Amino acid sequence: MSIIKLTRREFLKTSGTAASGIAAGGFALGVMIPTQATAASSEIFEPNAFVHIDSQGKTTIHCGRCEMGQGISTALPAAVADELEADWSRVTVLQAEGNEDKYGPQATGGSRSINIMFEPMREAGASARLMLTAAAAQVWKVKPTDCYAENHFVYNKKTKQKLAYGQLASIAAEMPVPEKPKLKTKDQYRYIGKPVPRHDVGEVVVGKRTYGIDTRVKGMKYAAIKHVPVYGGKVKSFDASEAEKMKGVIKVVNIPRFEAPYGSLGGIGVVADNTWTAQQALAKIQIEWDRGPHGVYNTKAYKAAMVKQVENPAKPIFKRGDLKSAFDNAKVTHSATYVQGHLSHSPMEPMVSTVSVTDDACEVWASTQDPAGIQRTLGAYLGREPKTIKVNVMMAGGGFGRKFKCDYVQEAAALSKAVGAPVQLAWSREEDTKTGYYHSTSAQHLEGSVDDKGHLTGWLHRSAFPTIGSTFDPSIEWPREQDLGAVINHPYGIKNFEVESGHAPAHTRIGWYRAVRAIFEGFAFNSFTDELAHKSGTDSLAFFRNIYRNNKDPEQKEKVERSLAVLELAAEKGEWGKKLPKNHGLGIAVHHSFESYLAMVVHAEVDGDKIKVHRVDCAVDCGEVLNPDGATAQMEGAVIMGMSLALYTEVSFKDGEVMNTNFHDYPVLRTNEVPPIINVHFAKNDYKATGLGEPGVPTFAPALTNAIFAASGKRYRSLPIKPIYA
Repeated sequence: MSIIKLTRREFLKTSGTAASGIAAGGFALGVMIPTQATAASSEIFEPNAFVHIDSQGKTTIHCGRCEMGQGISTALPAAVADELEADWSRVTVLQAEGNEDKYGPQATGGSRSINIMFEPMREAGASARLMLTAAAAQVWKVKPTDCYAENHFVYNKKTKQKLAYGQLASIAAEMPVPEKPKLKTKDQYRYIGKPVPRHDVGEVVVGKRTYGIDTRVKGMKYAAIKHVPVYGGKVKSFDASEAEKMKGVIKVVNIPRFEAPYGSLGGIGVVADNTWTAQQALAKIQIEWDRGPHGVYNTKAYKAAMVKQVENPAKPIFKRGDLKSAFDNAKVTHSATYVQGHLSHSPMEPMVSTVSVTDDACEVWASTQDPAGIQRTLGAYLGREPKTIKVNVMMAGGGFGRKFKCDYVQEAAALSKAVGAPVQLAWSREEDTKTGYYHSTSAQHLEGSVDDKGHLTGWLHRSAFPTIGSTFDPSIEWPREQDLGAVINHPYGIKNFEVESGHAPAHTRIGWYRAVRAIFEGFAFNSFTDELAHKSGTDSLAFFRNIYRNNKDPEQKEKVERSLAVLELAAEKGEWGKKLPKNHGLGIAVHHSFESYLAMVVHAEVDGDKIKVHRVDCAVDCGEVLNPDGATAQMEGAVIMGMSLALYTEVSFKDGEVMNTNFHDYPVLRTNEVPPIINVHFAKNDYKATGLGEPGVPTFAPALTNAIFAASGKRYRSLPIKPIYA
């Protein structure tokens, strides 16, 4: 997805009259509204959609992006507070409702929140600060330049008098909104770049944070669901007579497939007075399924077919130079095939939403990454204008891309409509595991050549995987050029380079998963580079350096320099080249994705089938770091998730149905397996701030498998290393 660029003027356009404050501020995408504030009718200062200050100085900052544990509802509001010169202890952060006209783009994924919203939200804070300063100047009858704001007060430079923000709120509400507010320089930052504690940490640690599943609405009923187990299948028949006899059961509903990218697969839902009753009733229903055209899907056979595809000539996508000549004249040639399975998002909080559908309204309470997507999907399902559907965005207990897809919300709407009451639908862990939008399984075949000087001269990259595009258009059966863009534009310096695409029709729903294609592409690039280094008798770090330095493309100069910088930082901090005990090894990997740059050095020990990771050093270049604590936590989480997918996690299909059901056969890393040392090192530079939600994941698996090879001499080219269903 492309990053949306917003000018200051676009950001500061108003969305309409504030309920009880000034009329300026907020987003109005494509709508021209004057930015001049009108007189306020109360003592509330609300200069834009994000900032709200009352007469007591209590400050509320709204976060338009969705919070799911990644810390965005601290990082962005803290940037607002910094430019506002607010006292963070007097700031309350609230999650904004779904309203893109007011809050700008709200779809939270692709590590884009910082890219899109950092500067606009800083401007929201800066505008408010300038208006408060202008209000104080009016009171003192001096020029605004004779005043300055600091920590919730405005000071008179000459007299040293001060006025609190609350005292100035009603006057500031009458000030015009600045069109181009001057932002702070780095040396003036109060919160940006500092380890600001998460605004909700107090609620989280005592269990008071309200998640989607905590929603309670008057008259609410509870529901459970059993989905069609095969993509494209349907309910053939069902007998609900025993379930309907149970006390507390309100209705059994056959939910048909809703033909939309984020629509329900279909299934049987039970609405009851409580969740337990709904679940027990559901278990009593006898269901016969029509498994449909994908009932033959078997991942073991499918992966074998993909391997066959990529180990033979496939569809040409990109060509540079003369690859045949490079191979013919090489000192060393090598080939390898890398395979990965499907992955499930499996957030700690399964899919849950509460929906109330009436004749004239629809209101949603959902843990979601895309409130506008809910509005569009429910608008299509209910036949209503999307913007009339109110979406209350709840704290999500994890997302990783799964909560971009709102099939679980559409199902709750179907159940609410059927019973005429608000319904909370909470999927079981089993339904969450078996009814996903899964990360693509993949096979990649690479061939490379190295000359007598140790330079990489040729690279063939064949890739097969069912694409995310197939979820929107099932006729897409090959990775397209746009799906292979990161391969084609990888910043290696390779004179002779070809990319080919293998046939891979989708037999299940494919969706965005944390880091998306960068997971298997980063694994292949880094693993094969390490193999080529070994084959040519070169140190891996030196070989990586050489490949990047051979890239003389001026358009990729920045990518090369920043990739090399994190590579060197990781090598330095990870003590590359140090002497290790027997059966210990270091592995290194580097990857650029989502506009950020990551390198890792992993120290692993191998004892037979036992693999222990002793230490991980992460080098990170995400430009300006908003909150070091939050950024560090993102990287620690990426290491743990990367280690899970490297060692254990894979979704397997048989007869079209997911075999995995819960964490016993889709295991994630346990606490006792977490590396005891995870060091995170941030590059220092002046590049713009970029995202960190995803870029840390792709580098771990290849760094680990390269370390395993260094320790044991054994190569792992298929992930996970320890599959449950081999």
